[in-house]
Amino acid sequence: MNTFMPRMFFFTCMILSLALSGCGPKEIEPYQTATEETSSGGSEMATASTYPLSNYATLEEEQQEEDQQGEDQQGTIYEENLAALEEDLPLPEEDNTPIIESLDAGSGIGEQKLGFGNHEDKSIAYKKKHGRSSEQLRPIYFNFDQSNIRNDQIPHMEHNGEYLKSNVASKVLIEGNCDEQGTNEYNLALGERRAMNAKRYLIKLGIDSARIRTVSYGEERPLFTGSEESDYAYNRRADFLLE
Repeated sequence: MNTFMPRMFFFTCMILSLALSGCGPKEIEPYQTATEETSSGGSEMATASTYPLSNYATLEEEQQEEDQQGEDQQGTIYEENLAALEEDLPLPEEDNTPIIESLDAGSGIGEQKLGFGNHEDKSIAYKKKHGRSSEQLRPIYFNFDQSNIRNDQIPHMEHNGEYLKSNVASKVLIEGNCDEQGTNEYNLALGERRAMNAKRYLIKLGIDSARIRTVSYGEERPLFTGSEESDYAYNRRADFLLE
């Protein structure tokens, strides 16, 4: 009995102090919506800013337009800088060396600068025997307005084929030539047919086509400038030049 009253007094004081300090149990408040007013201030709760779905496409288009304007501006700056750079570059020097293009599209080789050598200074006998061909090879001759290889020229073709077989690193350029009879255009095509037929014959003899190029000069490079039939006969020719 002596200790009961002090204990009761002590517990009563503790409960009273907790109640006054606000640490006691509280009632759970319900969730509030965005438009619901609070009991104290009556103001609405702040909500996050949102956009209608219909505005998303407009915003995306505006962003794309801004990005495109930025790219266009960068492209203009790049072109201006490139133009200024090209103005400062020196112009290339002109090369007036004549370029001869092969008419043989199947050769796989494009343009090449060629020299005609010193065959024009040779004797008549030498030119009749070698034409403009390399000394190791022999030219072949054609009948008027013909591109087929004559029977009497087959030994020359076989000689050229044997040389190329024995010298596998060598390549050959076949030049087709014509006399001056006929138009330039016709003779250019005729010279091409003559060179191509000579190439096909070498291929039949076992020479790789990759080692053979062709070109036609038509009537533009006569070896003999006279107008006699004998001059024409030596100008109707295919030459074989080692490369």
